[in-house]
Amino acid sequence: MGTRDTIRTAVANVVPPAGLTRALAVQAMVYAVGSGLFHAGSAVFFTRALGLSAAQVGLGLSIAAGVSLLGTVPLGGLTDRYGPQRVWVVGLVLDAALFASYPFVGGFASFLAVVVALAAVEASTGVARQVYSINALPPAERVTAMAYQRSSLNVGFGLGAVISGLVLAVDTIEAYRAMVWFISAVFLVTALFVRRLPRLPQVSRPVEPMGRLAVLRDRPFMAVSLLSGLLTAHGVLYLTVLPLWILTHTDAPKTVIAALVLLNTVLIVLLQVRVSRGADTAPGAARASRRGGLLIAVSCLVLPISGLTRGPLTVVVLVIGAILLILAELIDSAGTWGLVATLPPAAQRGAYVGALRLGEQVQYLIAPAGLTALGVSTGGWGWLPTAAIFVLVAAAIVPAVAWARRTPRLGSQAPEPTMTSIP
Repeated sequence: MGTRDTIRTAVANVVPPAGLTRALAVQAMVYAVGSGLFHAGSAVFFTRALGLSAAQVGLGLSIAAGVSLLGTVPLGGLTDRYGPQRVWVVGLVLDAALFASYPFVGGFASFLAVVVALAAVEASTGVARQVYSINALPPAERVTAMAYQRSSLNVGFGLGAVISGLVLAVDTIEAYRAMVWFISAVFLVTALFVRRLPRLPQVSRPVEPMGRLAVLRDRPFMAVSLLSGLLTAHGVLYLTVLPLWILTHTDAPKTVIAALVLLNTVLIVLLQVRVSRGADTAPGAARASRRGGLLIAVSCLVLPISGLTRGPLTVVVLVIGAILLILAELIDSAGTWGLVATLPPAAQRGAYVGALRLGEQVQYLIAPAGLTALGVSTGGWGWLPTAAIFVLVAAAIVPAVAWARRTPRLGSQAPEPTMTSIP
């Protein structure tokens, strides 16, 4: 009986309950098949099928990242104006059209136009996805629903990566064209899923709506955005710094890198929902973010030990450090969702969610170069100041959230929308 209960609990932490939570998780998995397929095969597609140089690809993606950074807040405001479901569906259709146009790219200028347009669309649809989940679900279910979506996303990413392996094995221009057209079709199917989701009640808007960038004047909230964004650097540590450290400072085989990526995917699918409990209030979310930051710091103290060990012990140390970093990612992600779900006002949720994502965009600008320099280029001692940085950020996030809770949000006079029934 105990074993049966354990299995039932494990399944419940992976398979979402029937209803809207499951519908959102299914669309997330379908979307991630296309997204994961492209992320795994994009570098080869750009150079092999489009004939671009590595420098051109890097420059184009950097410009697109800048557009995403600048557009996150104003484009997030589109959700407040037109509604999250409409923005989400239109964004997916635009994604499909842009991916379908990739085989017709004839040089750097047209490539740049497509990747910049995709970045702008993602800046708006990324906000719309989160705002829909927040508006459509009761407060107690929001963080759990987003945890199920993330778990499903990783399943989809894995399936996409498998398909990408087949495309790379075929390695023909026709296969790469078929890949992006398949991705386009996946996004259209996702748009149909989203269009069939329950319609939301209209959120009443203030008589004098705030300007598109007014949220940036909300200093307590922007402090939370910056701190929360800095904590998302766990992804850079895991996917960039750790592999480089393994290659340059340890005697571990290269295959360990792939094994750790697989470990990350598996643990997210199995544990994300379980560790997200308690983050559905602002104080709970702040504490989760703090725990995540402290776990990142501990992992930064464990991982450099692998540069001093030899043989199997090196692999053991790397696995321990990786697990600590994965747990940090899981817990911090739950904290971020809790902050997204509780701090923004209902009438300006799109603008505020965009502003919270702005901190993550800032992290992407500084963390890859900064953390690589500290963790890899120093030979090992740089892991200590890296750990200290995350301890400081973790210590600051709880009082920053408390400051934001004490300060009224712009546009907060509008009431919270409620869903009367969900089929």
